[in-house]
Amino acid sequence: MGILDNKVAIVTGAARGIGQAIALALADVGANIVITDIKIPDTVQNTVDRIQANGRKCVVYQSDVTNTADVKSVVEKVIAEFGRIDILVNNAGITRDGLLLRMSEEDWDMVINVNLRGTFNMTKATIRQMMSQRSGKIINIASVVGITGNAGQANYSASKAGVIGFTKSMAKELASRNIQVNAIAPGYIETDMTSRLTEAQRKAITDFIPLKRTGRPEEVAEMVVFFASSGSDYMTGQVICVDGGLTT
Repeated sequence: MGILDNKVAIVTGAARGIGQAIALALADVGANIVITDIKIPDTVQNTVDRIQANGRKCVVYQSDVTNTADVKSVVEKVIAEFGRIDILVNNAGITRDGLLLRMSEEDWDMVINVNLRGTFNMTKATIRQMMSQRSGKIINIASVVGITGNAGQANYSASKAGVIGFTKSMAKELASRNIQVNAIAPGYIETDMTSRLTEAQRKAITDFIPLKRTGRPEEVAEMVVFFASSGSDYMTGQVICVDGGLTT
């Protein structure tokens, strides 16, 4: 028996990286998984196979979180397939880094649209079902830079600060329907984004982290599992940093 047996979880941006780790971790403790991503690589089948090998259901939908019609369609399909939605993980996100003086309006708008509007779209489309169930868990993936800011990431920092504010507002709006809304703020996690760093850049980053290392996607995923479980039933509107002490 898993702590999330028969629960249904939607994870956006789950074709790879942190989202993939989240999907696998939720499935490992019993959840049926809905993977969405704007691009679906062939490698996603490996994730599906691993989930199904554990006796869990897994479906994959190509979807753009910035597109309202796309999002509505996915949610309708999930309800038709499973009859309920218990967990939403708003993980889809992008970066388009650059100093503000050189940042294009396109790069600003794209990051805000995916990271913040995408969270709004998915949450709005999902909460009607959760409200009718009078239960649900929404976990938003923010970032430590939404708390601290970061030079060269004004767009990304603003989007993630927006996600944090959105989380706290939704926690207040949805508490009466027994829906908990929390956020996780990862620090430097080993993903495709960090794999492009040079050794010098990596050392400069880890020197500032008290634990002297970057994190693993699985370490973020374990916090998602906690927030998705009954262990967090009395927690809402919280932002937990998974950052090796970076924001301490």
